[in-house]
Amino acid sequence: MDLKQLNAFIAVADLRSFSAAATKTGLSQPSLSRLLKQLETDMGVVLIDRYHRPLHLTEAGSFFYDKISTILTEIDTVTSMTQRLSAPSSVLNIGFVPSVLYGLLPEIIATLKQFSPDIDVNLKDISSYQQIDALKSGEIDIGFGRFAHQDPWIQQILLRHERYVVALPKSHPLANVRKQRLIDLANNRLILYHQTHLPVSSTVTTETGTQSSDKLSTNRVNRAATHEASSSASEPITEPLLHLFAQYGISPFMTTTVSDLQVALGLVAAGEGITLVPASLQTVRTEQISYQRLVHENVTSPIYLHTLKDFVHPKIPDLLTAIYHVYEQRGITYRQQNFVSQA
Repeated sequence: MDLKQLNAFIAVADLRSFSAAATKTGLSQPSLSRLLKQLETDMGVVLIDRYHRPLHLTEAGSFFYDKISTILTEIDTVTSMTQRLSAPSSVLNIGFVPSVLYGLLPEIIATLKQFSPDIDVNLKDISSYQQIDALKSGEIDIGFGRFAHQDPWIQQILLRHERYVVALPKSHPLANVRKQRLIDLANNRLILYHQTHLPVSSTVTTETGTQSSDKLSTNRVNRAATHEASSSASEPITEPLLHLFAQYGISPFMTTTVSDLQVALGLVAAGEGITLVPASLQTVRTEQISYQRLVHENVTSPIYLHTLKDFVHPKIPDLLTAIYHVYEQRGITYRQQNFVSQA
């Protein structure tokens, strides 16, 4: 068994066609067939049912595919990290979610370049979950995201919590109310825009359709979630904005889901609903949108930094220095932490 055989098997399993797999791998179809036949002979099992079109994996083939595809992904990740360790790039590739760009990221990058004039920075707009694969492949060296991740290859630090504000059309009856309550917003159309949802393990589980104006403490929410998870009528709330409402026992009357934050703010400006956004975005579309604070202090959006455990780009400490400098200049509360290479 060798990597060429395994990659040939993965290509056929993914494409369900010998000809398509041969094209993808750059092999002739007879060579591809010989590799797969030799793999099956070495293992003593039939992995592919060749008598149906499209091709099907046997039960053994499906099991082998699930396990070996994970191993091959890890081999690719280790290879990429080894190459970066041997010859670190002078370029720092930074991934970010769009909401961070509207905040302090431009000021942080300007400060970083001031502290390290020789640094080259590439910025890439990429979702929190996509950043994990991008880190492993070497596409980015570090990522600014809004969600925590549990991945054996990744380490992360929580930079700070940013408060949410309410975005309402200027014509809305609540547009001039300085401190908003979630319960007062529940009868509006809530516009949802997050591409990434929370992992089920970190969510509140609530009865479908349940609505309450009572503020729940974190402990009460967790106990309620544990109790309700056993009910067939309950379901986890993984959409981030709905999760915030659910923490207070509230279910919005109506929701609309859009592709991104800019579209959501466009609909708010057009009077089609309201939404919640991190406070750093309250300078966007101010002619049509009123941004107001929430009375709930724990309705926040975290900002995380992610990088690899086994490879910390040599310019990342400089980036952290720039971040903390900007936070201190702005009077922002933060926890100073550093990444540690575990290689």
